[in-house]
Amino acid sequence: MQIRDKRAKILIGILAVLVGIVAFRVVANILARSDEAKSSRQGRVAVVTADHPKRQTIVPKFRFSGTLDPIWQADVAAKVDGRIEKVLVEEGQAVTAGQPLAVLEQADTSANLLNARGLYMDAKTNYEKAQTDLQRYETLYGQGAISQETLDNMRFALENARGKLNAARGNLKLRESESGGTTVLTPRAGIIQKRYYQEGYYAKTGTALFNIADISTLRAKINVPEGYVSSIEPGGTVDFVIESMKGNDKHVAGTITHISPVAEGASRTFEAEVGVDNGDGRLRGGVYADTTITAVPKENALTVPLSAIVMRDDQRTVYVIQDGHAVRRIIKTGYIGDNLVEILDGVTEQDLVITGGQNKIREGSSVKVSGEKD
Repeated sequence: MQIRDKRAKILIGILAVLVGIVAFRVVANILARSDEAKSSRQGRVAVVTADHPKRQTIVPKFRFSGTLDPIWQADVAAKVDGRIEKVLVEEGQAVTAGQPLAVLEQADTSANLLNARGLYMDAKTNYEKAQTDLQRYETLYGQGAISQETLDNMRFALENARGKLNAARGNLKLRESESGGTTVLTPRAGIIQKRYYQEGYYAKTGTALFNIADISTLRAKINVPEGYVSSIEPGGTVDFVIESMKGNDKHVAGTITHISPVAEGASRTFEAEVGVDNGDGRLRGGVYADTTITAVPKENALTVPLSAIVMRDDQRTVYVIQDGHAVRRIIKTGYIGDNLVEILDGVTEQDLVITGGQNKIREGSSVKVSGEKD
């Protein structure tokens, strides 16, 4: 047993020495290769493309998405309780302002109206009698035939009759309105989108019977970011692309009609309203559209290609070449689109900005512009 234990210890010792030798050589190789790579990088010159920022007139275009909704849409309700006797329109039918849509039964409203007229005539007669009586009593008072109290009572009677006449007049107007409410009218021209009930349904006051939409003009509401709102104005053109349409009908022109003067909450966006003429009825309300707003042209804007921009620590930066080395600059940008970036601050026209090959460089790297001679 002792001989076996000694052999095992010797074997373990030999294995430990071998593992140590292998580990040492692996680490030495890694360090050597790292030194070689570092040395290689220090002596390497990266070939890049570069150009100077250019001054030009840009026409910013901003892209959003939204829906084209009717300029007006509403439910039309019954003004009085009543059973529907006639429905006069169908879904999809065009209607004009004030056109009858349905007729409710009129028996109860007609009876109420007759009663209100009778009460009004009675109140009017009593008021006129009270006026005549007061005139006569004033004459008698002037002759000393009646007392002041009797004359005052007649004056009070006249005021009471006037109050009852006003109440009767108000009740008559109410009943006339109810009688007129048995014919349901459209308040505005449009298209019948929905007819909710057929003849025979008992409608309560306020029950929606029809939904009507005016689609002669469609409207889109777009939330414009704070940084873009100064570049657009009412009257500006808008291009809608409606994928559900076919052929050339996909492209529809619109006009900015209104821009909110106040930003909405934490989003810091401004609501812009865009109108689209749909007098020919080729478009349907509620269709989804991709929107391109053409902003006010900006003259003499300083620009660089979009490929020049490098994001570092959530900041837009570019590399410029100084004395053969790459130097990183943080920039302030304006409009970004059409493969170019408007530069507001950070570089000038005299700077040579790297536009390609940034993946091969870092701050301080030696660089050479492609095509330059050594």
